[in-house]
Amino acid sequence: QVQPVESGGGLVQAGASLRLSCAASGRTFSWYDMSWFRQAPGKEREFVAAITWNSGSTYFVDSVKGRFTISRDNHKNTVYLQMNSLKPEDTAVYYCAARWRGSYSTSNDSSSYGYWGQGTQVTVSS
Repeated sequence: QVQPVESGGGLVQAGASLRLSCAASGRTFSWYDMSWFRQAPGKEREFVAAITWNSGSTYFVDSVKGRFTISRDNHKNTVYLQMNSLKPEDTAVYYCAARWRGSYSTSNDSSSYGYWGQGTQVTVSS
């Protein structure tokens, strides 16, 4: 099992950058695919980005392609979300999620993730 804990959120102006971190406890972190989701006020939770257990593949929602990157360090049990050129519409609570690497579901299927962090707030002012 893994228990994700997010950090790195904050208040920034449009155009700025932030890097979110997700540290996951557990000795088997490298066996899990990791993703970031976000939820804005009054909206449903939305897939943002995913990275496979071995960093072999990454996936992004169209609205962040070219601006966000996802990476992981299995030695540090940490996954990162680098967010550049932030926009006010990126404002949301960002959640880190983990699922077993053998899942056949698509990366953006939130129901396939069994482990979730508490979230970190990202606010982008215009």
